[in-house]
Amino acid sequence: MSEQNKIVLAYSGGLDTSVICRWLQETYAAEVITFTADIGQGEEVEPARDKAKAMGVQQIYIEDLTEDFVANYVFPMFRANTVYEGEYLLGTSIARPLITKRLVEIARENGAYAVSHGSTGKGNDQVRYELGAYALDPDIKVIAPWREWDLNSREALMEFCELHQIPVDYRRGEKSPYSMDANLLHISYEGGGLEDPARAADEGMWRWTVAPEDAPDESQVIELTYVRGDPVALDGAPLSPGALLRQLNILGGKHGVGRSDIVENRFVGMKSRGCYETPGGTILLRGHRAMESITLDREVAHLKDELMPRYAKLIYNGYWWAPERKVLQALIDASQEPVNGTVALKLYKGSVSVVSRASDDSLYDADVVTFEDDQGAYDQRDATGFIKLNALRLRLGAKRGRDYS
Repeated sequence: MSEQNKIVLAYSGGLDTSVICRWLQETYAAEVITFTADIGQGEEVEPARDKAKAMGVQQIYIEDLTEDFVANYVFPMFRANTVYEGEYLLGTSIARPLITKRLVEIARENGAYAVSHGSTGKGNDQVRYELGAYALDPDIKVIAPWREWDLNSREALMEFCELHQIPVDYRRGEKSPYSMDANLLHISYEGGGLEDPARAADEGMWRWTVAPEDAPDESQVIELTYVRGDPVALDGAPLSPGALLRQLNILGGKHGVGRSDIVENRFVGMKSRGCYETPGGTILLRGHRAMESITLDREVAHLKDELMPRYAKLIYNGYWWAPERKVLQALIDASQEPVNGTVALKLYKGSVSVVSRASDDSLYDADVVTFEDDQGAYDQRDATGFIKLNALRLRLGAKRGRDYS
């Protein structure tokens, strides 16, 4: 078989991608190379190897990308305090660029002409994978089976498995009614009863966090140390990016931190209800904003806040590898040079509150802000001219009969 008949598949070992693997082999008469990424989803990925071998796959890539994921994707995103539509911390969105990058790299290494994924034609992930793939390799072919085949139900997939003797675990045990996606930043839930936004999510759905009312009655204070906008230590102990986020997930989950139930606007045009658990990310967001509050210049901080929704939309819509995201990232990263110091945070029954923050690069000056005698650090009489100048246009408008009431 020639190299031009190779396809690299993003492979989980589950029902969908197992069917896709055999479908690609038969429909495209291709050699399929599988790639399984461990990005901290909390499930064993090695069983995917045996499943791929059972379908005759010769080249099987299973890689632990956890540290790369957190250091080079999650942390850069949090430097911007990124939140999509006011609440979503983009746990699924930020994982796709890394997976896509490795897919394309493996394709190049093996002379494969195409990559493939298991995303459906209704979701955002198809866009994220494919925009990324084309940005990284403009000549790559992307195969999206869900947009090509007629296997449009779980029953049809199972019949395909039986016909082609594909080993799957679909019928073993009780299957979750939800479509779930997990990595070290979050776990998401969609489908099932969640498709009715008027219906409350089942308490038994949540896997990482306790209900806030069931969290410990005693609060817990933790300290994060930041260097150039990234957390580098927890309670004084240096940790790698992946280890730090993993520990924050444990702490946040214990205290019921990080649950979200939202209706979001997908890039493809529909509204979708999703539930998310992002305990460590919720803590990181609060800590980073607290660190910036004393270290960033006012106008730099406000500029970042203005740009953040645009940056969040780029990530959500799959434009991580686009030039505009890279330009924004350069600005964001440059702003983080003084974002150094420590933040103390209190975790208590679903909440994260700031206790204190300190930095050698702090712009906070107690001598200026004090209500006590400032000993000449600030002349309050200067405010008179400042206010009159800023009121000038309002006064001129009022004199000409403009009604501002």
